[in-house]
Amino acid sequence: MEKVLIIEDDKFLRDLLYKKLTEDNFSVATAFDGEEGLKKIQEENPNLVLLDLILPGINGFEVLKKTKENPATKEIPVIVLSNLGQKEDVERAKKLGAEDYLIKAHFTLEEIVEKVRKYL
Repeated sequence: MEKVLIIEDDKFLRDLLYKKLTEDNFSVATAFDGEEGLKKIQEENPNLVLLDLILPGINGFEVLKKTKENPATKEIPVIVLSNLGQKEDVERAKKLGAEDYLIKAHFTLEEIVEKVRKYL
């Protein structure tokens, strides 16, 4: 079973994603902030990470950078899921190694799950 880690501080969205991915037969772990997210990437070794950028403490860019710099976790695909839609943010995330960049308001849960499947 593929494991997805959701790093998202919005409880409502985190719970929705958790429920949807679980229903679609994924094993799902969640983290509320960047620090917990980095810890869980190490511990859980997920097959894919869904990452918000605006997080308490360590932001998503930093989580992405540290994940991709670490030889043990650099191969894990990361999909950024953010409200930040500026071109610079998208380019920065891609440069740091994100597989894809989804702007929350533009995607349904179903479409997000489709993206997860695409990268697994």
